[in-house]
Amino acid sequence: MLIQQVSIENATTLKDVRIEDGKFAAIATHLTPGENEQVIDGKGKLLLPPFVDPHVHLDSTLTAGDPEWNQSGTLFDGIRIWSARKQKLSIQDVKERSIATLKKQASHGTQFVRSHVDVTDPSLTALKALLEVRDEVKDFIELQLVAFPQEGILSFPHGKDLMTKAAEMGVDAIGGIPHFEFNREYSVESLHFVSDLAEKYNRLIDVHCDEIDDPASRGLETLATLAYETGMHDMVTASHTTALGSYNDAYAYKLFRLLKMSQINMIANPLVNTFLGGRFDTYPKRRGMTRVKELDEDGINIAFGEDDIKDPWYPMGDGNMLDPLHLGLHVAQTMGYDQIMNAYHYVTLNGAKAMHVLDHYGIEEGKEANCILMNRSNFYDALNERAEVLYSIHHGKVIVETQPIKVTTHFN
Repeated sequence: MLIQQVSIENATTLKDVRIEDGKFAAIATHLTPGENEQVIDGKGKLLLPPFVDPHVHLDSTLTAGDPEWNQSGTLFDGIRIWSARKQKLSIQDVKERSIATLKKQASHGTQFVRSHVDVTDPSLTALKALLEVRDEVKDFIELQLVAFPQEGILSFPHGKDLMTKAAEMGVDAIGGIPHFEFNREYSVESLHFVSDLAEKYNRLIDVHCDEIDDPASRGLETLATLAYETGMHDMVTASHTTALGSYNDAYAYKLFRLLKMSQINMIANPLVNTFLGGRFDTYPKRRGMTRVKELDEDGINIAFGEDDIKDPWYPMGDGNMLDPLHLGLHVAQTMGYDQIMNAYHYVTLNGAKAMHVLDHYGIEEGKEANCILMNRSNFYDALNERAEVLYSIHHGKVIVETQPIKVTTHFN
């Protein structure tokens, strides 16, 4: 396959890209098509690495309104409603909903997904289902699974045993939820347990950390210290960290030093963070999102996830990573022209780094041929105008092809 004349990641010089045996074989200003070689005319459009969603919940996807809608819009009501819904989970139920969502994500150019899976279920039904899904979707999505203790590790009966069983069953990462544990002591102990379990089974770590407006919630300092002292460094990810938006600046300044030393990854979820956050505020009302701009400027890896897609925590969502990115730039107030042009990093390279897949991710000769061609010549226009993904190519094969939208007007 030869993709002709594309702008690779906003480059002003157009390139040709040859794909052979599922890998990027050559990238140059001009390559001559071979005999019977498939040719895609890029027409100067934007070629990017595929979108990455490093934080989503496939076990709960497409359950909004079942058994009830989250009318309060709080994190805690979402947990309560999901606790009731998961009582009727089945393997087939989880597989049908999660695969439908993954196909929707793939249609928008996403090829790498990390899903948290609730393991505070003695039967581990959702985990069993998603382990099957991980294999079934591998031709179009690279899926990672995180053992996620939605109702706590120490604060849920046999929570440690369930987490250990999940690790043995083959999850890719170990999760946690320190801010939902009963007390500060449990919070700290749970993170030490997560770290020990990940080291024992050689897994990554991705913790729902301080997803609350409470400035006294400080699990992040413990998690970052463990990442630093164990040497796991960028194998560790802190998701949400919305309390960081409520910390005083003196403490945040001190914390940023530790975050840099630890090399920890951070993931914000703008759609859900802003929907759930600030619910207990009157005015002034907090934005409900972590310090994206400051983390980025300080060289700390920060990515965006979609988090929830039509479930008890978020009633909307379409699997399009341009949605959390668009809102996230507004909330973080990172909307200078250059910031917007380079904002694709939040939903591509930064997420790939958090998922630890950079060894085979990116448009470089010799790497797996995974890429998307967008219907604009630069990312500023692509994001602003919600450009179509004309082609999504995974392992050298076209998995999605979209015809540009045609609009006919009938006015002078």
